[in-house]
Amino acid sequence: MHTVAGMLKRFLTVVAGTTLGLLLAAGALRLSLAWGWWPNRDLDRASDAVRDVMKLVREEYVDPKLADYPRLAREAMHGMVETLDPHSEFLEQSDLARFEEELDGEFGGVGIQVEARNDRVIVIAPMAGTPAERAGILRGDEIAAVDGQELRASQGMDAVVDRLRGKPGSSVRLGVFRPGTQKQHEFTLVRELIKQQSVREVSVLEGRIGYIQLADFSAQTGEEFRAALDRVLREGVDSLILDLRNNPGGLLEAAVEVAEPFFRTNELIVYTQGNAADRREEFRGVLDGDPVSLPLVVLINAGTASAAEVVTGALKDTGRAVIVGERSFGKGSVQSLFKLRNGEGVRLTTARYYTPGGTSIHEKGITPQIEVVMSPEEDHRLRLQRNRRDVTDPKEFNERFGFAPIEDRQLQAGLDVLRADEVLDRRAGAVPAAP
Repeated sequence: MHTVAGMLKRFLTVVAGTTLGLLLAAGALRLSLAWGWWPNRDLDRASDAVRDVMKLVREEYVDPKLADYPRLAREAMHGMVETLDPHSEFLEQSDLARFEEELDGEFGGVGIQVEARNDRVIVIAPMAGTPAERAGILRGDEIAAVDGQELRASQGMDAVVDRLRGKPGSSVRLGVFRPGTQKQHEFTLVRELIKQQSVREVSVLEGRIGYIQLADFSAQTGEEFRAALDRVLREGVDSLILDLRNNPGGLLEAAVEVAEPFFRTNELIVYTQGNAADRREEFRGVLDGDPVSLPLVVLINAGTASAAEVVTGALKDTGRAVIVGERSFGKGSVQSLFKLRNGEGVRLTTARYYTPGGTSIHEKGITPQIEVVMSPEEDHRLRLQRNRRDVTDPKEFNERFGFAPIEDRQLQAGLDVLRADEVLDRRAGAVPAAP
């Protein structure tokens, strides 16, 4: 029979045990907070801080129309993404739709690739055969105004692109500062439907040297390049020049497709590295058969960027090509597209790419083995000459365009490499061993 004293003792023991358990639990909670065992602590604190500022602005700002919560949220997302680097951006619905159109290879605009540098909007390169190129806009030019209104990179590169693009047939007035001459210029351009045809020229030069010029890297580039390569091979070329000058790049996958015909199956072409060791992605050859092993020259200049540098770096590192021209632009980062709710998205820099030898060219560029530097003015004249091959008489050309045709010194240097005795002796020599 249980006594009252015994029942009271057991009760006190249970109470004491429960109290001790609660004290231990509280201590564990304090330890977890102190040692960072709360995995979303920083995220929650940052979110609370943003929420507090949004609430303050909404309640206190003088113009309520500018401070509604949806607008404040959009602007906050723009800020958090677009201050990371010049290539990351938050895409609203219209921006995302436009970006996806670009990937398909068609959009309405003037045909220039631009980059943010120190709050300035700089032309990487005008696209071949577009209103910007025909008007005479050069790589390195600064777009300072659009339709009389100042243009700054701090306005957001999505807003910059919006002002440059528009319905085909509409006009846009660009104020341009040219650093080389320290002069201001104004161009009135009529927007066109810009169709990104990657292969701009395919020909066989004297000495059975094949020549292929690539203007960019879009969804159709791989297919277009393979067709061009097959064409010059059928015509019996002994060597090849791949012209990537003023190629602003594009899709990484397209770059891999262009490089693949020169690489053995499973041979490393390029790899990307994200923010953790396990976020490495390798791109290797998948060629069915023997790779193309002709002597090869790649022409590059300061307008050669991104995916064009992937191809250049892969061919240089593996000894498959001699690189001729100028140091390339140096855009070695990879952007990924993430789709969000409400038709919005984020274009975010998620990795950097590396050549087969493990070299990153980000903000460094690729140094050619044979350096031939040309001024932006020379570059502009050469591109005009290539686009107007129908005007063959030098005198007529000078009368129509205001200058006599000039020598393509970079191309000539490439031809000299391929015509050298030691290269001609190789003809279709063995492909270098895989690194």
